[in-house]
Amino acid sequence: MIREFTWSEAWFLVLAVRWTVLLAILAFVGGGVVGLVIAVLRVSKRRLPRAVAIAYIKLFQGTPLLMQLFLFFFGVALFGIEVSPWIAAWLALTFWTSAFLTEIWRGCVEAIPKGQWEASDTLALTYIEQMRYVILPQAMRIAIPPTVGFSVQVVKGTALASIIGFVELTKAGTMLNNATFRPFLVYSLVALIYFALCYPLSWTAKKLERHLYAAR
Repeated sequence: MIREFTWSEAWFLVLAVRWTVLLAILAFVGGGVVGLVIAVLRVSKRRLPRAVAIAYIKLFQGTPLLMQLFLFFFGVALFGIEVSPWIAAWLALTFWTSAFLTEIWRGCVEAIPKGQWEASDTLALTYIEQMRYVILPQAMRIAIPPTVGFSVQVVKGTALASIIGFVELTKAGTMLNNATFRPFLVYSLVALIYFALCYPLSWTAKKLERHLYAAR
């Protein structure tokens, strides 16, 4: 039986937004924590930590997010481990996010003028002290706009979680379309909701970038 598209169906989409937002926040926070660790390894003066970081980045940047979702959801089942769509989506998005944030932050660290490194050397600071007191505070200021901008990609990336059964906005739209057979209406609303989520983030990133360059 085909259902009519009413306000209750539209409200069903709105309620699904909370899971999209929650997954995006958890993935972004988790990716930020992991990405910070990998970024420190990536800019290390030692070859082995750099090699480990590069291999990690190439692995998660060089493979489709969709495949990573499949591996985290179906692959671990080969080892007798049951993983819910929630956990699989969070883990896949976290590692995927961390790989891109690592490269963003690496670029920000390398954007710090060489003179800052030389000045901290003259103060006899260790490498860790250089990073903590001199380099990272300056790099963090540069990193804010691109980091906020990348959050848009994380929000859009949550849509792929629907493929493993995680009911977020895209999955809710598919379920609603199957019940109402109104694909143009349903997916137009889904697109508008994604726009409403992503546009403020893009606008904020541009404002921060302009403010940064004006301050410099």
